[in-house]
Amino acid sequence: MYMSYGWPQVIPLESGSSPSSQQIVYLKLINRLLLVVAPSHIELWSSSQHKVRLGKYKRDSAALQREGENSLAVWSHDAKFVAVITSACFLHIFKVQITDRKLQIGAKQPSGLFLATISLLISERAPFADENMTMSNMVCDGKHIVLGLSDGSLQLISWRGEFTRSVKIDCHACHDNGITEAEHSFDNGLAAESDLIPSKSNHDLEQRRAIVHLELSLSLRLLVVLFSNGQLALCSVSKKGLRHPEAIKVERILPCLDAVCSSVGSEQQILAVGSRKGVVQLYNLADSASLLRTVALHDWGYSIEDTGPVSCIAWAPDNSAFAVGWKLRGLSVWSVSGCRLMCTIRQIGLCSSSSPMGKPIQAFKYEPLMSGTSLIHWDVYGYRLYVIEEGNLERILSFSFGKCCLDRGVSGATYARQVIYGEDRLLVVQSEDTDDLKIVHLNLPVSYISQNWPILHVAASKDGMYLAVAGLHGLILYDFHHKRWRVFGDITQEQMIQCRGLLWLEKIVVVCNYVESSNFYELLFYPRYHLDQSSLLCRKVLLGKPIVMDVFEDYILVTYHPFDVHIFHVNVLGILSPSTNPSLQLSTVRELSIVTAKSHPAAMRFIPDHHLREGMLENHLSPSKGFLSGQPTRCLILRISGELSLLDLDDGHERELTDSVELFWVTCGHSKEEANLIEEVSWLDYGHRGMQVWYPSPGVDPFKQEDFLQLDPELEFDREVYPLGLLPKAGVVVGVSQRMSFLACTEFPCFELSPQAQTILHCLLRHLIQRGKHEEALRLGRLSAEKPHFSHCLEWLLFTVFDAEISRQNAKKNQSLLPKSAASFSLLNKTCDLIKNFPEYLDVVVSVARKTDGRHWADLFSAAGRSTELFEECFQRRWYRTAACYILVIAKLEGPAVSQYCALRLLQATLDESLYELAGELVRFLLRSGREYEHSSTESDKLSPRFLGYFLFRPSYKRQMSDSKSNTSFKEQSAHVASVKSILESHASYLMSGKELSKLVAFVKGTQFDLVEFLQRERNGCARLENFAFGLELISQKFQIGTLQSRLDAEFLLSHMCSVKFKEWIVILATLLKRSEVLFDLFQHDLRLWKAYSMTIQALPRGLETLDYVDVLGERGSSNSLAKIGRSIFLSRRK
Repeated sequence: MYMSYGWPQVIPLESGSSPSSQQIVYLKLINRLLLVVAPSHIELWSSSQHKVRLGKYKRDSAALQREGENSLAVWSHDAKFVAVITSACFLHIFKVQITDRKLQIGAKQPSGLFLATISLLISERAPFADENMTMSNMVCDGKHIVLGLSDGSLQLISWRGEFTRSVKIDCHACHDNGITEAEHSFDNGLAAESDLIPSKSNHDLEQRRAIVHLELSLSLRLLVVLFSNGQLALCSVSKKGLRHPEAIKVERILPCLDAVCSSVGSEQQILAVGSRKGVVQLYNLADSASLLRTVALHDWGYSIEDTGPVSCIAWAPDNSAFAVGWKLRGLSVWSVSGCRLMCTIRQIGLCSSSSPMGKPIQAFKYEPLMSGTSLIHWDVYGYRLYVIEEGNLERILSFSFGKCCLDRGVSGATYARQVIYGEDRLLVVQSEDTDDLKIVHLNLPVSYISQNWPILHVAASKDGMYLAVAGLHGLILYDFHHKRWRVFGDITQEQMIQCRGLLWLEKIVVVCNYVESSNFYELLFYPRYHLDQSSLLCRKVLLGKPIVMDVFEDYILVTYHPFDVHIFHVNVLGILSPSTNPSLQLSTVRELSIVTAKSHPAAMRFIPDHHLREGMLENHLSPSKGFLSGQPTRCLILRISGELSLLDLDDGHERELTDSVELFWVTCGHSKEEANLIEEVSWLDYGHRGMQVWYPSPGVDPFKQEDFLQLDPELEFDREVYPLGLLPKAGVVVGVSQRMSFLACTEFPCFELSPQAQTILHCLLRHLIQRGKHEEALRLGRLSAEKPHFSHCLEWLLFTVFDAEISRQNAKKNQSLLPKSAASFSLLNKTCDLIKNFPEYLDVVVSVARKTDGRHWADLFSAAGRSTELFEECFQRRWYRTAACYILVIAKLEGPAVSQYCALRLLQATLDESLYELAGELVRFLLRSGREYEHSSTESDKLSPRFLGYFLFRPSYKRQMSDSKSNTSFKEQSAHVASVKSILESHASYLMSGKELSKLVAFVKGTQFDLVEFLQRERNGCARLENFAFGLELISQKFQIGTLQSRLDAEFLLSHMCSVKFKEWIVILATLLKRSEVLFDLFQHDLRLWKAYSMTIQALPRGLETLDYVDVLGERGSSNSLAKIGRSIFLSRRK
């Protein structure tokens, strides 16, 4: 798995002599060298830790004019020769030679970079130069080069510059001549090419036979030929390579007619084909070239108009991911399972408005590869992806990538610590708080990484507190507790170690070391407290190169090629302490040689047998001798092809479990802590189906295939999130996705890793309930009660169980004679019984109900409890928001009368608690359901006022209706409207009487209460102000005008008071808000009110602050009387 981080780096290229072709010709990396072929020159760079130009060859202008610009190129596998064909069909063979001169990097760097020379050896004119043919790219082996031509032929060229014979590629030969398939052909039942494409003229056939792209895999003996019409042919190659072109045979025609490029993942045996539609199709070459899956950016809102066709594809070194570049815009990296790991295209929205065609370039000036991608290539370690932008001759972009510590190969698993490692750093997921996961960059000491760049292996200890890291040489340990590194004290000893794998055996680091001088492999055992030869506990020479290693407790598994398994037992003599002299004994306890035609293993993990042993003893079975001795008797095998199988180490029998798996985690037996939440799980795996959880069966054989439970839908990851590992204490799977942050001061965005956690608690609880382990499920739930998202886990548990019950009912709805499954209803009842033990139960049940069809609510609440009883419990606990969610359920199951009764009770309670937004939702429900209820039942309408009359008025603030017209209109209203209106008016009267004005504003806004009508009616009632001075003082205390929200509330009330011309309130509110224009309009027509107002303000104890405002108001008066009164008040105040 590869994830991008940091800012892209820029490698500047030398400018050429005004080439007519604005395109880099060739980009290739071999070992630590980077070759770039431009139209007019060749550059050789170092792709190691320091990017340095080692050499170049620049053609002069005369040669360019005579022979044309560089058009095609290929680099030999030994990196010694470069073949270039110019636009005028001249072949140039260059020799690349590393000189003895060193380029020193840094004052303390003992080793340096050797400079290189590039010299022209051969220059020949191609024999087809006069035939006006177009050419494809070139591919090569150690002796020859193959070039595709527009007449459908392959031209063979030796590395000595000799043009030998050419061979025609006839895609119809395998069908027209009766030859259906070759001996080792791939047959998937596809139609012949002649059936796929209608017959045309000879000229059209010539055009369709033009070869535009070649792809060669020597390990698979496969040559992929792409024709100009989008047709793709798979050809077999001789064992001797390209020496015999007549041995190249068309074995299969792929059913695609719009292919534009391809790339072969030889290790995974997958062919990636890019199309004109911008999608990439993956074909399984090990399974008759069958279509595996298709990946594209369509689901992210980008179409062919946005990205254009696919321009290039490049597989990562281990073939676990591949990069895709598009012609018009962008680059993306995908895993084999179809997870999008990285993308340079800025995600704006799910529409094509973000297309470069619809927006100016300036809007995306910070997006890399905005003009499209021309060439891409990974470095040998997979830490760097080098990219050439379409139409750019000036630079190479280098993207940094980190790799995940997957359960593959000879390095141990990381169960308690999720680590992504880059070329010189570790990116560690801090998981103490799963609610706030973050990535921490842990840089390696410069003294170590400068000598041993890059990082090659990383392994975490079982408790996650120590990391073992190995570079090109040596070993280094990191202690998370003390936050410090431990290295070899003797650099000579460090340089003697070439680590090929790492394991942790409790407090011991196990190193798989390659001794280059003697060409053998060995296991070295070091205590973690001291890295030195004097502390070496044991040295074990291996039979050959290990391809897979694993450790569990005191046992080490080592697998050699092709499939020889050796298991060693470790016995530590003495106490591991710096003050003692311990030793270690290693003995072979099992050897197993398996003969199979399947692909070799990529990972193997022991399966602990503790729960197996307990089950066999309970069933009075006789286990094997090795079983009783504590030796692991089974292990999981993940093959390169993605097949996951279970191996019995006693008899060598292998049982296939599933396929298309990328990684897996064995979870049982890896933690002795009581807080481990995933002990009941046997293992988890991840592939294109998402996450799968495997549980042991309750029978005699816990690993019987048909009894395994795989809960796929519950753990389906987003296709942008790739799982890294597990947090056993939290019961979650930690994944990571890539994000981009944009800064105005940088040209490119910064690629960031965003960790995410997904719980598996609901799967574990469901498994325990299905097994009848109620007490264990309850204990697990209580252990997890304080974990983040616990409520969500319970909700998801109940939803999945209930949804499964609904699906079973729908499947059997036409089989009315069959009884309902008692077991399924029992599972639903048991699930509800479990969740009842937690306070989240009431929220969980109603949340599940809201997510399901109301037609199935009766089945849910038959198991969960009666809806009115659950509502009453929420009401008594004052959980009003949860209780409100039950109203719709009650209306569906108990009828509208009961639901209105409950809603009115809840409305009164929410008003008492000032929950006005919730009260507004209840009001809307009551009015809507009341109208529906009136239409459905006339009798209920007659009973409704008496039934609901108890809730109409508050006893302490019952409002007396003084206006007879208002009484008449109230009686004429329907019962449900009258009930709601009475409660709202009673609460409004309560707030107005107490002058709780901020609450009154919130109440009006939340419930849409008609405040204007209320004020008109209550002008002489609860809204009346008996004393202006007291009212001003009281309201100024209620309204803290200094805050923004209080000013907004006062403005809201002032606008309503102006609507009803309520002068007392207008004067007070306008004075507090200092709204002079409102007061001036009011006073200029009522001088008596102005005089009384002025004198009242002067008489107030705290009125001096307001007097300045009164002076300003008086000075504004155009009326002589108003100004005169204002001046007189002013003079009396000065005296």
